[in-house]
Amino acid sequence: MITDPEDYFLIGCGRCKRFATPDCSVRKWADGLKHLRQICRDVGLVETAKWGHPCYMHNGRNIALLGAFRGDFRLSYFNPALMKDPENVLVKRGPNTQNVGMMSFTDGAAVKRMEPVIVSYLEEAVGYADAGILPIKEPVKIELPDELVEAMDIDPELAEAFHKLTPSRQRSYVINLNGAKASATRTTRIEKFRDKIILGKGAMER
Repeated sequence: MITDPEDYFLIGCGRCKRFATPDCSVRKWADGLKHLRQICRDVGLVETAKWGHPCYMHNGRNIALLGAFRGDFRLSYFNPALMKDPENVLVKRGPNTQNVGMMSFTDGAAVKRMEPVIVSYLEEAVGYADAGILPIKEPVKIELPDELVEAMDIDPELAEAFHKLTPSRQRSYVINLNGAKASATRTTRIEKFRDKIILGKGAMER
């Protein structure tokens, strides 16, 4: 993954095999991404690179992140639960995301049309950072698949490690396991995930 945000706009994020090739999604949406970059800079945000993507910060806090995919490019806001979204333009990052917090674009020209709204939303997020406001964390009950419950019942080490995971990491396993229709498939996945769980990692972490 890239560590210099400048590299992102030149050769991509470095997270897939299309990195530094003409097929890179960053190249496809280059104009729109560069416009989003300029808007973030003009608002006064500090540009850095995190997770292979340009990340924009204020007062030591993450404000927004750029991303490019085959079907769209995105401006994602951190702490989305705080965002009021008066223009109703924010969407969820994925089906398992609780709050809307992302602007998705399929047309570079759309960034220019939406610039006043983008600036307004960035300034809103900056205001929360200045005030030290964070969203209230509500406890989320995670329904564990029966196969995982059974595996932990006979494997105390696995049970202890799983319950030490952060809620988001626990949820990553539940989502992955629930994606399998067959019970046997879920059991096989648990066996493969065991070492990761013991190490304190999430399902998608390397």
